Amino acid sequence: MKELLRSTDPTIIAFATALLQGEDIACFEMDVNMSILEGGIGIFPRRLMVRTDDHDAAIRVMRDNEIPLGL
Repeated sequence: MKELLRSTDPTIIAFATALLQGEDIACFEMDVNMSILEGGIGIFPRRLMVRTDDHDAAIRVMRDNEIPLGL
């Protein structure tokens, strides 16, 4: 798995997940429990991971929808 996106904004993660699912690209959100432990104040970013084979296609989906990747 490769990291696609890292963000403290849960709405960006949710939107990116929906876009990827619409393109049949499997994704997995990491660090959810860590952000819950910090009390939801947004210190720790969540990471969105995709399979290595799907990484290039996932980047295209994010760029087409103007989601900043920080790459």
